[in-house]
Amino acid sequence: MPVSQATPSRVVQSLQMQAAHPLERTPIRTDAPPKPSAQQRYVALDAYRGFIMMILVSGGFGLAELARRRPEFTGIANQFEHMPWEWIAFWDLIQPAFMFMVGVAMPFALARRMEQGATSRQLFWHVVARSFRLILMSQMLISIGSGKLSFQLINVLAQIGITYFLCYLIMQLRFRWQAFIAASILIGYWALFVAFPGTEGPFLSKKTNIGAVIDIFVFGHPNSDDWTIINFLTSTVTTLFGAWTGQLIQSKRSHAAKMRIIAISAAVCLALGLIIQPWNPIIKRICTTSFTLYSTGWVLLMLLAFYWFVEVKGYRKWTFPLVVIGANSIFIYSVHQVLQGWLDRTIGVFTLNFTWLGDFAPVAQSYAVLLAMWYLCYWLYQRKIFFKL
Repeated sequence: MPVSQATPSRVVQSLQMQAAHPLERTPIRTDAPPKPSAQQRYVALDAYRGFIMMILVSGGFGLAELARRRPEFTGIANQFEHMPWEWIAFWDLIQPAFMFMVGVAMPFALARRMEQGATSRQLFWHVVARSFRLILMSQMLISIGSGKLSFQLINVLAQIGITYFLCYLIMQLRFRWQAFIAASILIGYWALFVAFPGTEGPFLSKKTNIGAVIDIFVFGHPNSDDWTIINFLTSTVTTLFGAWTGQLIQSKRSHAAKMRIIAISAAVCLALGLIIQPWNPIIKRICTTSFTLYSTGWVLLMLLAFYWFVEVKGYRKWTFPLVVIGANSIFIYSVHQVLQGWLDRTIGVFTLNFTWLGDFAPVAQSYAVLLAMWYLCYWLYQRKIFFKL
């Protein structure tokens, strides 16, 4: 699923942000466990979400165009593009990070609703309704962006709508059964591609793999750029990893214990992804088992860095620009999907597209558009206006 269609996670919880956020630097003892209340805010999680969202709406910071003018920047520019097929770039981590953060948010959101008196039945229908709204919103944005009525399920909002519901169902089981289901999905997904290998083999058949065959059967045609609908299966495991991490952060364990578990989990995921890679290539476009494990490892490491720097060391002031974006994720995502081109043209009228900067003009223009979108979020943030699904 293309990153340009990604969406933020943990929307329901993060959109109740107060205008004055506790971003001051307050060192915290590593061995002092935080209060495990559903209402407690973790600035690190808000900042991490905002970071991912900022990367998404940046459009690659104009680096692709810069690389065409200055080939010496090709290496870094390639990190802001999807890999054509096998292996991974930084840009390929954006969608897993969103899926993961959806999972991280779930224990907090569900605990908050239970504190407010919600029954199991009410929680279930809340999850169903939110999943439906996510899928519906994805179709609306796709249709508006393309200028015609469209329906497809490779959009990340739609994929999140599916994985959110499935993850909730799995979370109702004991942990050992959750782990068993996650392992079964990863192994079964691998077996599915091997059982129906396509014309060029299980993981080399871009147009005839089992995912593409299912898309053709359901929609009458394959999806663009070789993305497949059944990616939601392994993406559900990514979301489940997030839910486990959220439960860990929510627990009474010390900061040191939490970071140790996250670090070990990241190392195990990275190692497993690399170990099976020769037989199960790391491919983002079909979300292979190795990609799911390997990308989850990197997502965990990024979260660990934010958690250590913000929650443990207490450096919070610098996160404010990220928190502002994360607080209105749905809004900035919608602006990016529908009004990005218009904003670029409008700002270009007054900046002359920064042509006076020569080869670096696309980078400056990209930052100008990003700043405009950030200011719209800031305007809403100051007035405590938050959009949520």
